[in-house]
Amino acid sequence: MIRQLIRVNLELEGFEVVTAADGAECLEVVHQVRPDVVTLDVVMPRLDGIRTAARLRADARTRDLPLAIISACTQYEVDAGVDAGVDAFLSKPFEPAELVSVVRRLAAKGEQQGSGSAPRAERAG
Repeated sequence: MIRQLIRVNLELEGFEVVTAADGAECLEVVHQVRPDVVTLDVVMPRLDGIRTAARLRADARTRDLPLAIISACTQYEVDAGVDAGVDAFLSKPFEPAELVSVVRRLAAKGEQQGSGSAPRAERAG
């Protein structure tokens, strides 16, 4: 449900959105789609968001990919996310405008690093 809400809100703002059901699928899709931003939930089946972020950071192809955690954002999640290299955190529940703002900021960061052209976001979880 949250994945679809995020998708709709980002698509309404002009983003192309690709979704993955969990962290393991996210790792596969990222290499096919080459998104400008990835949003992750902490709680996902097979591979949680923190471990997914850590694997994205460990891979030379995705180490600079902007990552956001959209979750309850407990202190543990924030600390673990920072350690894994997450760039931004958005607490649930959130306002759609907050989501768009975070993704736009991260997409701009990615563009400055030369990562892509059209804004594309991937949502896992």
